[in-house]
Amino acid sequence: MKLVLASSSKYRQQLLKKLGLPFQCHSPNIDETPKPEESARVLSTRLAREKAFAIARLYPEHLIIASDQSAQLGNTLLGKPGNKERAIKQLTRCSGNKVTFYTALVLLNSKSQQCHTECIPFHVHFKTLTQEQISGYVEKDNPVDCAGSFKCEGLGIALFEKLEGDDPNTLIGLPLITLNTMLAKEGIDPLLL
Repeated sequence: MKLVLASSSKYRQQLLKKLGLPFQCHSPNIDETPKPEESARVLSTRLAREKAFAIARLYPEHLIIASDQSAQLGNTLLGKPGNKERAIKQLTRCSGNKVTFYTALVLLNSKSQQCHTECIPFHVHFKTLTQEQISGYVEKDNPVDCAGSFKCEGLGIALFEKLEGDDPNTLIGLPLITLNTMLAKEGIDPLLL
């Protein structure tokens, strides 16, 4: 079956290319507004499923890969900041704290309607940062389109004391180890193609 990545994210596209499988992309354009009292885990899982099902009718005999990521500091959701000022505020709150990223992954077989869903946590321990460090980072990496206001595949790695998780790709936005397990259930093994 052909693969479709339900995303316009260049980060997710780069990650999926690691598997060497041909795929196409289609942005689902869904409303990503959190519902009241929705946790990061529930939000990411809901949005990943909505993304997959939003394009399923356009790709009736495909495997649709959808992913969504939300970050949580304590009980507070951390979204994409959208601008540098909000990124600085968000990173100031994260300084010296642990932030948990929840990356939900869905693999939907649009023909059989079989839907594989997982939500993988990844913990980021931030250094205690000065305002100068935070401002300098935001100027250099411009992380306004990233949940949590950083790009760990770039200079963002300098913000952390420690990372905890099973798959570093999870933090970037597409858990490839889990995706490989899901693809195997659908008869696809990148090592044999």
